[in-house]
Amino acid sequence: MYYDNDISIRPVEKRDLLRLWELVYKEDKPEWKKWDAPYFPHNSISYEQFMKETAASWIGKEGFWVIVVDDIVRGIVSYYFEDDQQKWLEIGIVLHESGSWNKGIGTRALKLWLPHVFKTIPVQRVGLTTWSGNERMMRVGEKIGMQLEGRMRKVRFYNETYYDSIRMGILREEFETSPLYVHS
Repeated sequence: MYYDNDISIRPVEKRDLLRLWELVYKEDKPEWKKWDAPYFPHNSISYEQFMKETAASWIGKEGFWVIVVDDIVRGIVSYYFEDDQQKWLEIGIVLHESGSWNKGIGTRALKLWLPHVFKTIPVQRVGLTTWSGNERMMRVGEKIGMQLEGRMRKVRFYNETYYDSIRMGILREEFETSPLYVHS
């Protein structure tokens, strides 16, 4: 678990499951989905189905943690590998309620998550992929020291408009000279 005053990130616990279902799967068209890869489908599922099919795999999962603000789960941070060799790692974040947006929570959560990822996983680069319609996420990437590495033009189609896919990243040596790096 990592803290920054009123914000913490930690592995998912059983007590978080109802809240996570409410945030992620209760609604068919949640507001957060307009920003988190809205070009991919999202469907609600019942709490029973969530508990039967998904919930157990989230508990204690190293690459999927909750963001807690003032003792309330507000979202998730995650990582996943793009390749079978586990050398190409991507991080992600979702704050599920609009009341949590534009308050610096996402930046602060990723400032906790990125050092954890570099400390626990022997990768040389950590990436973040978003789309050009999500300017807030691109700014968060910049605030945590990531650089624009790639722009695939007009490959994401949403609301009758084409958007670019944006790839950002930070190398271990860049991270280790950044203000986020804490010598241990």
